[in-house]
Amino acid sequence: MNAPSDHTVSLFNPISLGDIPIKNRIVMAPMTRNRASSNGTPTAMMVKYYAERASAGLIVAEGTWPTVTGQAYCRQPGIETSEHIEAWQKVTDAVHQQGGKIVLQIMHSGRIGSRYIKPKGTETVAPSAIQSDGSVYTDSAGMQAFDVPRALSTQEVKVVIEEHRQAAKNAKLAGFDGVELHCTSGYLPMQFLCSSTNMRTDEYGGTTDNRIRFAVECMQAMTEVFPNRVGLRINPGNQYNDTQDSNPVESHIKLLQASRHLALAYVHVMRAPTEEIDAFALVKEHFSGAIILNDGFDAASAKSAIQNRVGDAVSFARHFIANPDFVTRTQNNHELAKFDRGTLYTAGEKGYIDYPRADHRKSSVIK
Repeated sequence: MNAPSDHTVSLFNPISLGDIPIKNRIVMAPMTRNRASSNGTPTAMMVKYYAERASAGLIVAEGTWPTVTGQAYCRQPGIETSEHIEAWQKVTDAVHQQGGKIVLQIMHSGRIGSRYIKPKGTETVAPSAIQSDGSVYTDSAGMQAFDVPRALSTQEVKVVIEEHRQAAKNAKLAGFDGVELHCTSGYLPMQFLCSSTNMRTDEYGGTTDNRIRFAVECMQAMTEVFPNRVGLRINPGNQYNDTQDSNPVESHIKLLQASRHLALAYVHVMRAPTEEIDAFALVKEHFSGAIILNDGFDAASAKSAIQNRVGDAVSFARHFIANPDFVTRTQNNHELAKFDRGTLYTAGEKGYIDYPRADHRKSSVIK
């Protein structure tokens, strides 16, 4: 399925992201919702949650740790054990039964985490031994400062890259249609990328070419498992979780250029937090594959972005929380429900799988 060649291209046309054919250009963005079990195993309510939203052209499942060392949050899912794989298989089966496609976002948190979240004795590691400013909620001890991480040795960096390869293999076993590397929001790939968090003097630090190496080698490993089915999530200029880069535009241009030889399915780019950076144009100029746009879109602006070829698909996060039928509501110009911020990260079903669908029988279809 290729993009239509005329001006009629819309959110509701099919397209292929690499080798992943999707039925429309509305993507459900990855959202941490903290509904897995304490050991990272996906739960029955997660099966229902994702299946209810399978009308999206593509679901990018929430950030999931490749090994428990990379866990950031309580009740965050993993893709490390056979139990994880079997539980995720129920999710992917349910999505596929509804005619949907789903990829898994692989997210190693690096220095973002706490010993009060991970199993006893599990280390927190990073490119350099620099503690992140800020704190994180823990079920066992309330709010806690982020751990002081231990710097990875060069050999250990290569081990972590192999852990990303294994995570991709496990995701494939679990039935996912692909994987996405989380390379923003201050997690491990971005910690390597940014000059403020990477003080290394080996092949993974110092120059920009060296600082992008970790992310590139992770993608290389993942594409060897999932050729044409690996996505890259970026947000040039993002300083979330205490990450700053001396030249984020240069860093991301080099990252995109170094990714050209890889069999990537798409780049998933968030709108830059500063007007000084046009992240969408940057990706358009330096990446030749499919582009998913993210952040701040409504139906009208998303439709315009697709028609004007700013990107190939648009991802939505908060709209999918309270609207499991978001695609139908968008297509039929139906009012969107509001979500409850108080239940975004709580442990139960409330605010997760109790949002109703709308009655679309009297809605007018957007052409």
